[in-house]
Amino acid sequence: MSNETPEIGRQLDLGDIRVNYHDEGEGRALILLHGSGAGVTAWANWRNTIPMFSPSRRVLAPDLVGFGYTETPDDFEFVHMDTWVDQIIRFMDALDIQQADFIGNSFGGSLTLALAVRHPGRVGRMVLMGSGGQPFEVSANLKKLWGYKPSIEAMKEILQIMAYDQSIATDELAEMRYRATIRPGFQERFERVFPEPYQRWADAQVVSDQDLAAIKQEVLIIHGRDDAVVPVTVSENLARKIKHSQFHMFGCCGHWTQIEQAQRFNNLVMSFLQEG
Repeated sequence: MSNETPEIGRQLDLGDIRVNYHDEGEGRALILLHGSGAGVTAWANWRNTIPMFSPSRRVLAPDLVGFGYTETPDDFEFVHMDTWVDQIIRFMDALDIQQADFIGNSFGGSLTLALAVRHPGRVGRMVLMGSGGQPFEVSANLKKLWGYKPSIEAMKEILQIMAYDQSIATDELAEMRYRATIRPGFQERFERVFPEPYQRWADAQVVSDQDLAAIKQEVLIIHGRDDAVVPVTVSENLARKIKHSQFHMFGCCGHWTQIEQAQRFNNLVMSFLQEG
């Protein structure tokens, strides 16, 4: 990993995709899937989470196609949600991982659900955090995330939307995420991932009641009570419809439970994963 650019980890060439990912620890695979905000990288989402789980797990955190430092051709086609399902299955195949547990943040939670529906044998225990997967109206805040235009000020505003605790929206974090958005070709690619109208992309993440009822895995659902991006009702509905689920809501917490409630989040998730 580069000290100057810690977001850059290992590289895995899948032909049309060159995946940037982090790979630490040994043991049963635990794959961390980040959200869809501008400037997001696996490292920005999970830099404080990876060290907590790598002593007992092989923790893998890839940059999803269209985000971070994963490279794609200029003419790459984004086919929701199959684009990312295909990436993760190919990623697992290339690393000879038959099955993994997953932690999905926001869009990464929606992707985890999509993986469980399409490839149930590849998914073990699941942690969904501020996830999509149920119908909700795209808010003005989410429109700002998906409609981002590069500037330090705009990035700072996005961080303030994401966090209940405003001290987390540091200049350092804003600079790191802003830097990721001004690389050549980034903005053009980002705008191709979630073009307007934005509501259709939230709708594309919805999992049917029938598919949710068919999920056999154990699922831990986590949400910040004060989430200003994805409403808590999404997680409440998922908890009602997934048979083997448990739901935990953190007060005084926004969209980033793994950062805002780091110790409690880590303890809760570790206990859940160790049950299996």
